[in-house]
Amino acid sequence: MSKFDRYMLSQLMMLFGFFALVLVSVYWINRAVSLFDQLISDGQSAWVFLEFTALTLPNVIRLVLPVAAFVASVYVTNRLASESELVVMMATGFSPFQLARPVVYFGLAVTLMVAVLAHVLVPASRTKLAERRGEIAENVASRFLTEGTFLHPASGITFYIREISPRGELEDIFLTDARTPGRRTTYTADRALLVKSETGPKLVMFEGMAQTLATATASLSVTRFADFSYDLGALIGAAADRLPSVEELPTPVLLAASADSAAAYGTTEAAMLLEGHERIARPFLALVSALIGFATLLTGGFSRFGLWRQIALSVVLLVFVQFLANGATSLVARSSSAWPAIYLPVAAGLGIAAVLLALAGRARRVHHGLVAAVAS
Repeated sequence: MSKFDRYMLSQLMMLFGFFALVLVSVYWINRAVSLFDQLISDGQSAWVFLEFTALTLPNVIRLVLPVAAFVASVYVTNRLASESELVVMMATGFSPFQLARPVVYFGLAVTLMVAVLAHVLVPASRTKLAERRGEIAENVASRFLTEGTFLHPASGITFYIREISPRGELEDIFLTDARTPGRRTTYTADRALLVKSETGPKLVMFEGMAQTLATATASLSVTRFADFSYDLGALIGAAADRLPSVEELPTPVLLAASADSAAAYGTTEAAMLLEGHERIARPFLALVSALIGFATLLTGGFSRFGLWRQIALSVVLLVFVQFLANGATSLVARSSSAWPAIYLPVAAGLGIAAVLLALAGRARRVHHGLVAAVAS
C-alpha cells in the first residue's frame, strides 16, 4: 500500500468512526425513548431498560455503518479535492481507478464489520432479546403488582390492589374475570400472595368472596372462602417452547432452507432464503456506498465553487441502489426461486461506480488533450 493509500485510508477510517458514532447515537436514542416508555410503564427497572437497549445496539450499528461509510467517503473526497490533493495525485499519473484503491480497502473493511454483525452478533442479540422478552412476559410481579391502579392485563380481566405490604402481601384485592361469555365472576379478598408452581403462577387469596353473575338468567351466586387459589398461568399464557424467528437462525440453516425446514420453524422457504442471502449481500452495500460517493465526486473535476451537484448526484444514486435492494427483497419474498435478485443491487452499484470512474478518467484525458493542443 502506497503512502497516499495509507494517508487516505486513515482519513476515511477516522471520519467513518466519527460519523458512525454520531449516527448510531441518534438512531439509538430515538429507539431508546420508545423502549423506555414501554418498559417503564410495565414496571421494569432501569437495569432492564439498559439491557434491552444494549441488545438492540448490534442491529442499529448494522443499519448505520453503510450510511456512515458513504458520508465519510463523500466528506474526505470533497476535502481532498478542495485542498487540491487529488489534483496533485492525478498530475503525477494516478488514474481514477488507482485513486479508488484506498476507498476499496476502506469499503471492504466496513463490509467485514457489517458481515460479522449480520452473521453473528445480530442473530445472537435477537435471540437473547426474545428470551428476555419471554421472561418478562412471564414475570407476573411486573404486570400485576401495581398499587392503586386498575389494570387490564388481558381482555375481560380487571385487577386492582390497594396496597402492597413490606412483606410482599397484597392487601384489598379486586379481580373481575369476564372472559367466559354469559358469566362474570368478581373476586374480592382482604389479602393475597403470589405463589409459583409447576403449572404457572397462582394468586392465593385469603378471607374473600367470589360473586358469579349469569347474565342470561340475571342470577347472582355468592361464595365466601377462607382461602382460594386463582390460576394466573392461564391468564398470561403457559410457557411454551418458543420457535426461533428467521432473524435468529444461523446463516447455514437459512441457506439450506426447504419446505420441510421452513414448516418446522413456522415460516416460509422464501423468508428463510431471503434472510440468508441478504446477510451475504447487504454487507457489500457498504463498499458500494463508499465507491459511489468517491467516484461521483471525482467526475466533477476541481471547481472552486465546490462539488455540491456531484454530492447531490451521489445521494440520488445511493437512493437508486437502495430502491433496487427494496425491490429485490419484495421479489424474493414472493418467490423463493428469485433469490439471485438479492445480489443485483450490489452488482448494479459496483457497475455504477466503475462507469463513474471510467468517465472521470476520460474527462481527465480530454482535459489534458485540450491543454496540450492550446499549448502547441
